[in-house]
Amino acid sequence: MDTYDTTDSNEHPWLGRLIVVGLFLLAHGIAVMLVAFVALLVSFEPGWSATTEPASLLQPGDAKSGSLLLKEDGAYTEAIRLGIDVDITVSGPTLRARVTQIFRNPTKDWVEATYVYPLPAGGAVDSLKMVVGNRVIVGDIKERQQARMIYEEARRAGQKAALTEQERPNIFTNSVANIGPGETVLVQIEYQEPVHQSGNEYSLRLPLVVGPRYNPAPIVQSADFRNDGSGWGATNSDPVPDRDRISPPVLDPARNAPVNPTSITVRLNAGFALGEVTSPHHNVKVASPDNTMRIVSLADGAVAADRDFELTWKPAAVKAPSVGLFRERVGDADYLLAFVTPPAAEQATPKPRPREVIFVIDNSGSMGGTSIVQAKASLTYALSRLQPTDRFNVIRFDDTMDVLFPVSVAADAERVGEATSFVSALQARGGTEMVPAMRAALTDKLGDAGMVRQVVFLTDGAIGNEQQLFETITAMRGRSRVFMVGIGSAPNTYLMTRAAELGRGAFTHIGSVEQVEERMRGLFAKLENPAVTGLSVKFSEAKADVTPTIIPDVYRDEPLVLAAKLDTLAGSVEIKGRVGDRPWSVTLPLQNTAEGNGLSKLWAKRKIADAEVARTLREMTPEDSDKAILALALDHQIVTRLTSLVAVDKTPSRPEGEPLKPSELPINLPAGWDFAKVFGERQQVPAQLRERHADARNQPATRRPTPAALDAIRLPKTATSAELKMTAGLILVVLALILFVFKRRQSLLTDAA
Repeated sequence: MDTYDTTDSNEHPWLGRLIVVGLFLLAHGIAVMLVAFVALLVSFEPGWSATTEPASLLQPGDAKSGSLLLKEDGAYTEAIRLGIDVDITVSGPTLRARVTQIFRNPTKDWVEATYVYPLPAGGAVDSLKMVVGNRVIVGDIKERQQARMIYEEARRAGQKAALTEQERPNIFTNSVANIGPGETVLVQIEYQEPVHQSGNEYSLRLPLVVGPRYNPAPIVQSADFRNDGSGWGATNSDPVPDRDRISPPVLDPARNAPVNPTSITVRLNAGFALGEVTSPHHNVKVASPDNTMRIVSLADGAVAADRDFELTWKPAAVKAPSVGLFRERVGDADYLLAFVTPPAAEQATPKPRPREVIFVIDNSGSMGGTSIVQAKASLTYALSRLQPTDRFNVIRFDDTMDVLFPVSVAADAERVGEATSFVSALQARGGTEMVPAMRAALTDKLGDAGMVRQVVFLTDGAIGNEQQLFETITAMRGRSRVFMVGIGSAPNTYLMTRAAELGRGAFTHIGSVEQVEERMRGLFAKLENPAVTGLSVKFSEAKADVTPTIIPDVYRDEPLVLAAKLDTLAGSVEIKGRVGDRPWSVTLPLQNTAEGNGLSKLWAKRKIADAEVARTLREMTPEDSDKAILALALDHQIVTRLTSLVAVDKTPSRPEGEPLKPSELPINLPAGWDFAKVFGERQQVPAQLRERHADARNQPATRRPTPAALDAIRLPKTATSAELKMTAGLILVVLALILFVFKRRQSLLTDAA
């Protein structure tokens, strides 16, 4: 065989040389490819680091549930993803909530994310933290314009920054600048809020989605400037000057999976033995470490942020405590929070006086879906509760309005039947022109001082011109009392509570058809029984700054809630009023107070609300109101319309020359809403929504998709890039094998020669 090989080589010397040249070229080619690959790794190192991941080009069918695709240059890429974690600790009469928003950037761009989100209108937002990798940056309260300037400067400099701004007392905006490709940034905000009590039930409400607002068109006054020197020109008057800041893009649920998955945990320490703990709109699991403590979490894991979360609890005893007194020492002052539930009215008053009740029902487009069903059921129930001695009328509105009767009529069977038929025929459509309907309801045509006049207003409150409504109530309320009934999964509770306060009434929320009878029965207990009126507060020894400044009437089963700043915790506080036609009073010794948490923040928040109300009532000038609000906000470090929280990472992260891409994160449509009723037919979706609906045609319309689990939004990793190292190692092994074959072949040829 050796002789054959030698002879063959001698006969074909060019074949050996050709093989040698081929192997040499192959080895050099592989070496060049290896060098190029290593260079590629080095040049892309930031995008492949341990804490980041590359953006991937996807097709619509590849998207995970809860992800969102944007179309750029014919290809689809994932948009910014957001997950939310809420942790609430209830301590007796107050709660402390921490909301963590997890911004994940799966794209190849440096982005600035903006997210509009709701919080309770009575919450005092006082803390902001931004978490980047292992670094925690704590935010500071600044005047709003100053905070915005600090944020913009950091944004331009390539520094990571977060900004929390209040658009309404229940609508906030978080802006996060310079999130790098593949990076995750956590933004934590915290707020303090009082627990709500009604009769024997305590509750908290966590809003999870901002319902789309109807913003009336600006009124434009104009006159041509002519050469005659008349001096007339054009003026603009916009009822919602910040309409762009409260109108985030909304996803069509028929075309997009829910986004912004949210997890919730509540640590409930009521301070008394607990009975039933329930959540009417979410499935929850409840752990019971002891008889006064409950740990509540979502039974189904993370849920779509498309409806308010509500938690209610009752004491194990038959009756809830009727008095509560709590204090907190901050600086050189004591802050007091007092809860007092007056006795039931029927214990002290005879038969109620006859009433004139004006029912107003919102049948605008935002009430489409389940909301209009709830509203019609509620109003039908209310009509059935009218007494023959009552008079009533019904007003319906969208962007038009109908008043059923020219004036209020007697609540006989014929007229009630006519009204019931009118209500049952209503359909949701059109805009939400709430001010004309409120004006019509407050117009007192009878003027009968012998009757109690009540306005019952059923709506989701989805408007942006809240201030116009407040000014209408203030100017026209007269002897009327306004009772707001919030309808649907995400009502505008700020509008509801402030309108009821200005209208000297109360607010009731109905979140599902199953709640209609129970909640309307509670409302009628308020309507049919006299309020506790003429309330006053007097401290025997302490000098006190009490809020609310003007103590409102208190209705059946409602507690009177007072906050005060005291120079000394001594003596007692006496509360007086009238229950029906009888005097009532209670005296609370201040030595019986218990320790409370965050009471100074709650006092400041309510003082700020007082200043806003005084401005609306024209008891304070706008300048004086703003001055008082700013001083309180800076002293107590809380976010208001005049102050914001800003946090800046001092180390620049965005490379110079890299562009920053703005990204306005979309929100879900509130559960039960009809997208087409709000935005029109789907083919007419606004342009800014269409670009976020790039995967619309690929989403099934017949099945409601589930949101992405929170753990799908991955936090920064500290592991190595194992796949890359395995690839590089495999290439080196192949190269070594080729070199071995080349050397072996060369050796054989040499021996043969």
